[in-house]
Amino acid sequence: MSRHPSYPNLAYAFGPGPMGPAVKWLILTNVVTFVLTAFIIALLPLFGLLPVAVIEHYRVWQLVTYMFLHAGLFHIIFNMLALWMFGVELERLWGARQFLTYYFVAGAGAAFVTVAVSLLPFDFSSRIYFAETIGASGAIYGVLLAYGLRFPDRPIYMYLLFPIPAKYFVLILGAISFFVSVTDPRSGVAHATHLGGLVVGYLYLKGGGGGLTAEIKYRYLKWKMNRLRRKFDVYSGGRNDWNRHQH
Repeated sequence: MSRHPSYPNLAYAFGPGPMGPAVKWLILTNVVTFVLTAFIIALLPLFGLLPVAVIEHYRVWQLVTYMFLHAGLFHIIFNMLALWMFGVELERLWGARQFLTYYFVAGAGAAFVTVAVSLLPFDFSSRIYFAETIGASGAIYGVLLAYGLRFPDRPIYMYLLFPIPAKYFVLILGAISFFVSVTDPRSGVAHATHLGGLVVGYLYLKGGGGGLTAEIKYRYLKWKMNRLRRKFDVYSGGRNDWNRHQH
């Protein structure tokens, strides 16, 4: 049997490559917090997302702190694995600062959506209002969305069995979260939070270079300019528009 010659320039790599400072800091913080809450269980109701506590007791910090709490070992393993798999390339593309900003916007936005949904006049909303939500899944779903938009045709092995383009993978996850949040509101998984991470992440990315804040500022300035035009009766036209008044 003949042997294939060795090729010194041939290398094999597993995963997205080395972690940047942002992903490394997020994973380390989540792991340390998980270990800490394993010994101090009382931290969970104080820092987990509880809409009734946010609305009635003004615990607004829960909109952010819930992202660093996890219910069990598999919960944190899968979330951190997804953060590593999809976040490393985004951080490499955007830089640590922009990636962290997006991560927290998606996570806090997902929490805000969860609180907003809990105030709706439906039966499942009242259950969410008194239910505790923990985990980085809202932010992770935002990361998945960004990955799907940036690398739409990159294959992802769904259930580790068959490849599917990233853009369809994100759409499937969003559809599942929406369907389950409506049909099975008593599920232990916070599907409203997952969906919130997707929606807020999309709005942020569609806002352009400045993100969602820039988009809101642009819409506000546009509305203000239109209001001023109506107030001062400003008309556009050339020199031949003698019958129009310009102020």
